[in-house]
Amino acid sequence: MVHLGDEVEELVLGVLRSGMIAQGPLVQRLEEQFAEMIGVEHVVAVNNGTTALIAALAVLDLQPGDEVVTSPFTFVATLNAILEAGATARFADIDERDFNMDPATVETVLTDRTKVLMPVHLYGQCADMHRLAVLADERALALVEDAAQAHGARIGDRVAGSWGIGCFSLYATKNLTTGEGGLISTGDATLADRMRVLRNQGMRQRYVYEMAGNNFRMTDLQAALCLPQLADYAHQVETRQRNAARLNDGLRGLTGVRVPGALPHRHHVWHQYTILVDSDARLNRDDLAKELTNAGIGCGIYYPRPVYDYDCYRGHPQVVVGEAPVAESVSRTCLSLPVHQHLSEGDLDRIVTTVTSLLGEH
Repeated sequence: MVHLGDEVEELVLGVLRSGMIAQGPLVQRLEEQFAEMIGVEHVVAVNNGTTALIAALAVLDLQPGDEVVTSPFTFVATLNAILEAGATARFADIDERDFNMDPATVETVLTDRTKVLMPVHLYGQCADMHRLAVLADERALALVEDAAQAHGARIGDRVAGSWGIGCFSLYATKNLTTGEGGLISTGDATLADRMRVLRNQGMRQRYVYEMAGNNFRMTDLQAALCLPQLADYAHQVETRQRNAARLNDGLRGLTGVRVPGALPHRHHVWHQYTILVDSDARLNRDDLAKELTNAGIGCGIYYPRPVYDYDCYRGHPQVVVGEAPVAESVSRTCLSLPVHQHLSEGDLDRIVTTVTSLLGEH
């Protein structure tokens, strides 16, 4: 359940009273404030996170047969956007320490048709962008960051969405939300301008069509939900970080459980807190999830299979399935536990106590 405060309610009511409920001044304010928060020059608001990925790829003018290398351990929107762009998807494997694309495996899947690297900053932690950015530069590849779950995540002082074209989701479950919505970040004024025209049916001026476009617009009602959240976002992240640390303290050392963590120099925003339940645990991942659900503790499996491992994608002419043993292993053992900012100390204690009782004493 999403908890939004009185300030959000007042801003939404203000939009309703204004009569300007489509894209308007609040969308522009959201773009400007998010750009300031992550340190980029341009942000373009769109109607959802998948649209953000589609628009980012669309302005790169990919041709049939051009390839995008991404992670196999992600939500399906990542792959669907590549297919929508008419490109071919290839997959590198992941690093089980951060669940993100492993740069060492990227080089093994690059071809002379590769045009884009699309790392996914999963669960709120940046991929190894220093290595990926060097690789992209060496190969003259575009970088599109699927930062749907990584609002404000950093490596050092560099923020997710600032290496290439950043694509953020504002879906209801994300750290920042408009219910449905997306944001695209870029330092390239020309690309930003093209994405603004693209989202508005290819128009800069009404009935003056410059390109084949679409309706990717965000409404002021959506922007009104998110704007007050930005002011409190640093506090939200700090709370999520404390909650993750509390869970780690309680679960570390439990037989068969590997707890997550932020890698050196990375600022983790903890969209999800995801453990790995190994074969030597008393219960397997699926049974543990069932028992936690029965105990009234929400948990989720994000994601139960590599994204290519479905009938609609296996054999698809634009999907190249390679070897991703780490992603396949993680998909069988991952389980996300609550970490959000509304948890009380009692809630956290109950999560730790319940998991410990189900899996055995330390």
